Amino acid sequence: MIRQRRHPAATQRTVRLEAFTDGVFAIAATLLVLDLTTHTFGEVSSNGELWTALLGMGEQFFNFALSFVLLCLLWMVHVQQFEHIARADATLIWLNNARLLFVVLVPFATGLTTEYSEYFAGRMAMPVTFFLAILFSWVQWQWAVRRRDVMLPDLTAADAVAYGRGSLSAVLIAAVVVVLSPWIGSAAFLLFLLDGPLTRVLRGKGD
Repeated sequence: MIRQRRHPAATQRTVRLEAFTDGVFAIAATLLVLDLTTHTFGEVSSNGELWTALLGMGEQFFNFALSFVLLCLLWMVHVQQFEHIARADATLIWLNNARLLFVVLVPFATGLTTEYSEYFAGRMAMPVTFFLAILFSWVQWQWAVRRRDVMLPDLTAADAVAYGRGSLSAVLIAAVVVVLSPWIGSAAFLLFLLDGPLTRVLRGKGD
């Protein structure tokens, strides 16, 4: 187990919620590969033709890797959150379910963006899906902060707010990605490389 709980107060409800969420993330990440495995090359009669066909899948490979990495980052945020969340009420559970709704849409959105990138709706599918998943992840933490005495017993108010302020950086970047995607496509996701510096800036504002 990679989780290192800092409190002994986790309830059975929270443990089951974590397990369910882990499973959904694992399934979504696995389903991403289906677009690659169902792709057909047609008739290939030489090594050169096979390499040409593989190179022609460049956009598919890029979007697959991009979605996989972003799903891993979302899952890591989930793990970090539940290192501190000791109890889950109905609202937090449904906020988590809302996040998972968009997580399970990631394979579909990735395929849509790859297949129909020449259309506006196609270019927007991945950015909007990830934006909403990230947004609900942040909202879920804000709800936990609101009930910090019960849900976050190992964090001070300042630390809880700082964590949320750091998570806000991903929301802001995801919003910019949505705005830029109609013009530069999936390349807009490279803005997430700025997440670390922006997180430090936002957390620094609270000091």
